Amino acid sequence: MALQTVNMKDMETKLEILNIIKEWDTIIIHRHERPDPDAIGSQCGLAELIKANFPEKSVFTAGSSTGNLSFLADMTPPDKEDYENALVIVTDTANVKRIDGKDYHLGKQWIKIDHHPLDDSYGEIEWVNTEASSCSEMIADLWITFPEELSMTTEAARLLYAGIVGDTNRFLYNGTSPYTMQITAELMKYSFSHTDLNNEMNVIKPPLAKLMGYVLDQFSVSEEGVGHIIIDQSTLKEMGIEDKDTNGVVSLPGSIEGVKTWGIFVQQTDGHYRCRLRSKGPVINQIAKEHDGGGHPLASGANAADKEEIEAILNKMKQAADSWESSK
Repeated sequence: MALQTVNMKDMETKLEILNIIKEWDTIIIHRHERPDPDAIGSQCGLAELIKANFPEKSVFTAGSSTGNLSFLADMTPPDKEDYENALVIVTDTANVKRIDGKDYHLGKQWIKIDHHPLDDSYGEIEWVNTEASSCSEMIADLWITFPEELSMTTEAARLLYAGIVGDTNRFLYNGTSPYTMQITAELMKYSFSHTDLNNEMNVIKPPLAKLMGYVLDQFSVSEEGVGHIIIDQSTLKEMGIEDKDTNGVVSLPGSIEGVKTWGIFVQQTDGHYRCRLRSKGPVINQIAKEHDGGGHPLASGANAADKEEIEAILNKMKQAADSWESSK
């Protein structure tokens, strides 16, 4: 395969992971809570690859319902006793506390596969590649690296393609590399309809469309180029949406002229705020770490106890925006 020599990063770790997968008869794959397309794509795409190439193995996918992403995949959850002699693989999850499915610790061996900065080390084997656009790209890279050991399937290709498209925001984010595009091209050679899949990922339900209008109307931008909006519980109830539905508006402010970095602050049922932070240049993941969160330099999540803490986060974002501007 032409791409085999393009990206041989972490070769020893990838070979070790493949050999460990071969050793275990029962494999349980987890991902992070509140899944996005990359979480599901990497988790279920890896499961499909293992099942197709090692049909004698029992492979489970653990975690809560995929909700409005059920068109990608449904979970095949294990029973508690399945962990007694199982390999656990966790994909696309930087922190232990974000693992969906709390029996993960019952597994006999752990593997972590992730593309987020290494904030939380866990598992006997860790494969962390922060240069990858997505965890789905990493799973596809595993296939590209060992084409004689792993055969791709149409369903696995569909899932991995969806994960890459989701985490690159359709190849708009700066994490998209030439290798990302090459891998995506290889996946598109399989017989799923990428047009149909993209259309499903682009569908906007009426409540979300209403929320998008609300965000554009109420969004404010400081003179430093820091934008934000606070969405409280009463607004969510009025529009008939939940916190998970607000994922669909996170990238929206990035198209507004003059916005360098921004935050979507969504009040939770217990009163605290979930903070979705994004940036076009200023580094924000250190700010997220200081407020019970973390993530990528330009895409992170945090938590704020109240509006006073939100104001503190915004002030730090303004400082980051000013520093970034002065360094240009």
